[in-house]
Amino acid sequence: MAASKKPRLRLRDVALCRLLTVVFVTLCGVLFLIFLLASNSSTGTHDIDNIDAYYHDLKFAKWPDLPQQNDLSLRLEKLNRLLPRNLDLYPTLAKNHIIVVLYVHNRPQYLRVVVESLSRVAGISETLLIVSHDGYFEEMNEIIDGIRFCQVKQIFAPYSPHLFSDSFPGVSANDCKDKDNSGEKHCEGNPDQYGNHRSPKIVSLKHHWWWMMNTVWDGLRETRDHAGHVLFIEEDHFIFPNAYRNLQVLTSLKTRKCPDCYAANLAPSDVNSRGEGWETLIAERMGNVGYSFNRTVWRKIHNKAKEFCFFDDYNWDITMWATVYPSFGSPVYSLRGPRTSAVHFGRCGLHQGQGENKACIDNGMVNINVEEPDTVSNIELDWEVHTYQNQLGYKAGFKGWGGWGDDRDRHLCLSFAKMYHSKGTASPL
Repeated sequence: MAASKKPRLRLRDVALCRLLTVVFVTLCGVLFLIFLLASNSSTGTHDIDNIDAYYHDLKFAKWPDLPQQNDLSLRLEKLNRLLPRNLDLYPTLAKNHIIVVLYVHNRPQYLRVVVESLSRVAGISETLLIVSHDGYFEEMNEIIDGIRFCQVKQIFAPYSPHLFSDSFPGVSANDCKDKDNSGEKHCEGNPDQYGNHRSPKIVSLKHHWWWMMNTVWDGLRETRDHAGHVLFIEEDHFIFPNAYRNLQVLTSLKTRKCPDCYAANLAPSDVNSRGEGWETLIAERMGNVGYSFNRTVWRKIHNKAKEFCFFDDYNWDITMWATVYPSFGSPVYSLRGPRTSAVHFGRCGLHQGQGENKACIDNGMVNINVEEPDTVSNIELDWEVHTYQNQLGYKAGFKGWGGWGDDRDRHLCLSFAKMYHSKGTASPL
């Protein structure tokens, strides 16, 4: 009897050893995952000197047409490689989340209002907020550093004209100015259709938007596999608490309710409108306040890089309305609700609003009435769609406001379109 029990005991011992091995390996995996999360959250600080070790395996070759970078540009490019902050607070993103991209320049009074409004948005903790900076300004940076309500990734346009004080794409000593005749002055630059030479402050608007779009869709590790929509807002857009939930509904309905819609918008294309208040969905031309689209639409836009980069207008949105969208061959509609979920509150154009004496906010305050329907999703799934087919605004045939005639700006713009696609160019950040 004793002899017959020995094999049975050996089998039990073997089974016990296998069980202990599985438990040990599992525990090791859990501990390693915890270590990675802790490392990720600590990497979210602006410790420039320690970034290269984490990205030692990446080869960041430069597109040959990109300008020579200065020290500040190179340092900011390193910051772009940082992992998102707040991974310790929000280690995972919700399934089918909509990424939010906030693009800013240097209007801290505005930015504080936008960040405060975002902090009250239902569902904001489920997603990633990307903040794209045109230039580096410490006060703007400090405001973003204080965000704790979601994952946050900052990116800085490394070829922003605001980073170059004595060379292109900033101001060069030999640049033509105003209506200079380049032949007589022996200066550098091409005038726009109205005879005016480039202004770095003005051209930065279009450069930043185009660099940001190419980088968000094709250049970031955090977004390159994102299949859903990306929402784009500016530093002077107040976002209502129901904005994210409404956008989730709109993007889910878009294919079924409006097959011709390329995008979903949080606000009417008329920035002075607060919506019709009807019990219907609205399909209209794509607005520039709280607009969102997916990678399929981005591919169509990217394929029109030449049209975008060579149209003589320093405004990205007018360029899109006047030349890119019309080139698609069919109307470009955006789907939205009958009540706005975002408001444009800026009163200053271009890059104004810096400094207390130039604040564009009345009395340092923004008084936007948020009513009860604006706090929860207010879009019904069974609503029909009302389409505005003939709307006023910029369209095909408009020649542009100028400001974008210099060949250097046009070729830099094309370089942004190529930098993540051509052989030997920069790897994803």
